[in-house]
Amino acid sequence: MNPKFFDFNMAKIFSGDHTLGNTNRVVGTYGHMVLKYAIDGLFSVKFDVFSFKILLLEILSGKKN
Repeated sequence: MNPKFFDFNMAKIFSGDHTLGNTNRVVGTYGHMVLKYAIDGLFSVKFDVFSFKILLLEILSGKKN
């Protein structure tokens, strides 16, 4: 497994006091996605942290989701 780090790009959408957003088009790797985003299209800056934790777990364990 060759790990590749990348920007999840959700946190850049927010500015100022915004903490939650909505989208009509869900994109990304389903194994790294928060269920609320995959189902409802709602996203938050916290979701980048969740996705990073999943990626880090895959790198450390050597197993793919």
